[in-house]
Amino acid sequence: MIVLDHIDFRYDDFTADFNFEVARGEFVAVIGPSGSGKSTLLSIIAGFDRVQSGRILLDGKDVTRASPSQRPVTMVFQDNNTFAHLDLWTNVALGISPSLKLTTSEKQSVDEALARTGLKALARRKPGEVSGGERQRVAIARALLRDEPILLLDEPFAALGPALRREMLDLVKDLQTEKDYTVMLVSHHPDDASYAATRTAFVSNGRILAFEPTQQLLKRRDLPELESYIG
Repeated sequence: MIVLDHIDFRYDDFTADFNFEVARGEFVAVIGPSGSGKSTLLSIIAGFDRVQSGRILLDGKDVTRASPSQRPVTMVFQDNNTFAHLDLWTNVALGISPSLKLTTSEKQSVDEALARTGLKALARRKPGEVSGGERQRVAIARALLRDEPILLLDEPFAALGPALRREMLDLVKDLQTEKDYTVMLVSHHPDDASYAATRTAFVSNGRILAFEPTQQLLKRRDLPELESYIG
């Protein structure tokens, strides 16, 4: 479960006020215009942005002052952060140990993560030798190795075409079901929310203006900011 209890966040001239709950095992999308605070919302949950007041509870534990490494969260960004000179197997293995001194069991875990994300046959290729979608699978494989209960996705598929985005969303949905992950996906494509998320939050000017079942939210015509965003 994710609980943001009257969160107040300020940075330069941007302010945000978040107050909401996400149930354990739920798939939630976050949509809204650029600069509205979508990525800030995920960064607050992950601990990369500190809040001025309010409480953050993850799986029942108050983590408001906890560092990112102390939170039960894995975050995947649009930039997949692969190292061009290393093969995919090694890029994934870095998710366990930066020194790459892995036990036999850990090496097996890397193999399993690559297989589960469809990268087994590409394990010895460099990032420049595979597609953008396959590079994003590396980030998902790393998340599998961390195996934290909360998975935050900050527009990781934004650079992909519609077919590849759908393929990646299918992978995430499958993993969510298998692992009972709680997933939050930031996307600037409302159709991603429609396809994957049970509920969707619409963020504008640092506020969640609506948070409800996805299909219900996308059909709303009584919220000017949402109607302007969806078009």
